[in-house]
Amino acid sequence: MNKRMITAACTCALGVLTLTACGSGGGASENGDVTLKLVAADYGDKASNSSTAYWKDVAQRFTAANPKIKVDVQVINWNDIDSQVKTMIQSGNVPDVLQTGGYADKVADDLLYKADEVLSEKTRANLIDSFAKAGEVDGTQYGIPFVSSARAFFYNKAIFAKAGITEAPKSWDDLKAAAAKIKAKVPGVTPYALPLGPEEAQGESLIWELGNGGGFTDAKGAYTLDSKANIESFTWLKSNLVGPGLTYANPATTDRKTAFADFAAGKTAMLNGHPSLIQMSKDGKVDYGVAPIPGKTGALTSTLGVADWMMAFKDNGHKEEVRAFLDFAYSKENTLKFDETYNLMPVTEDTLKEMTSNGKHKDLEPFFALLPNAVFYPLGDTSWDAVSAEIKKSGGTAVNDPAKVLGELQKKAEDAVSDQ
Repeated sequence: MNKRMITAACTCALGVLTLTACGSGGGASENGDVTLKLVAADYGDKASNSSTAYWKDVAQRFTAANPKIKVDVQVINWNDIDSQVKTMIQSGNVPDVLQTGGYADKVADDLLYKADEVLSEKTRANLIDSFAKAGEVDGTQYGIPFVSSARAFFYNKAIFAKAGITEAPKSWDDLKAAAAKIKAKVPGVTPYALPLGPEEAQGESLIWELGNGGGFTDAKGAYTLDSKANIESFTWLKSNLVGPGLTYANPATTDRKTAFADFAAGKTAMLNGHPSLIQMSKDGKVDYGVAPIPGKTGALTSTLGVADWMMAFKDNGHKEEVRAFLDFAYSKENTLKFDETYNLMPVTEDTLKEMTSNGKHKDLEPFFALLPNAVFYPLGDTSWDAVSAEIKKSGGTAVNDPAKVLGELQKKAEDAVSDQ
């Protein structure tokens, strides 16, 4: 595997800026006490549900059990956390523990402990294997998955009934046939929402490419954006959905938020979505169904997975204290509370088992089934940020000229790798 390559992903969340006082990098006091500096992203959408309350509670209970170790909590909104952490590192005010969306640049700069240095064997064994592997570089894990999400196929049952469709499509041909029936029998509805706009073109693109055995990289981590399979995927979309008018007129300028809002309003019949669309659909009183994503020849057994990450910095030398804190933070009591509070998917086996058996999360069961086989973006490659930006900018236009657009993206990806 390429030295710089990790397979990983990043979820997105909205938050508000909420800060608590923090020390300058933490340290040991004269009496031998150690203060860890924890910096975490805020998953709340308003002050009343900020992640600050969660982390302060975890920190207080941890210190009660470990009086010699205090935890200074700093929670930062998603828009600012990357830039603020960068400033912290540059100024020498390095956190001990960071929870955010990605970590590849920190691995490249040799800033992080290996996962087995700061997690007990029991905690490491409890991580869902596909997510733990997503944090590896050359077989060594640095990124510790914290929360996850996944994609599945959503469909409007009422629209399906009106069009005479009795089950969710399993293949691309099934999807095309269903879309054609909807266009003919339920006018005014977009049959399939294809959001290839700049908000998340990389997500919808990768889902369709996976459906044809393609993807962004090969087994060795090299970019394959213009592979034969990927060109075939976009050629199929152009000929079978875009050309016949079975999706948006301009999918390359249509964002995911528009597609989600349309589905929740009953204006579109089918799309690929993540768990947040469940509540949106309920709020919109949409009778929805969830199924595995259709592939070229049949329903996929995997899904696009995304994860946010925990990492531990070597700078302050608090390896043993960090290990104690992370083992505590990854206990089922804590991970279950966080996942249920923010409607997220688990990354640990015991929390997955609890959430699938306690009867409180039936809506998420289709996602739970797909989660262990999740496929990730190549976010861990230090070139991925640049490549992802290019896909967001122009990738959606591949439905107009697949070979040309994907070929141009491949060249930009190779240039990005050579610039590292």
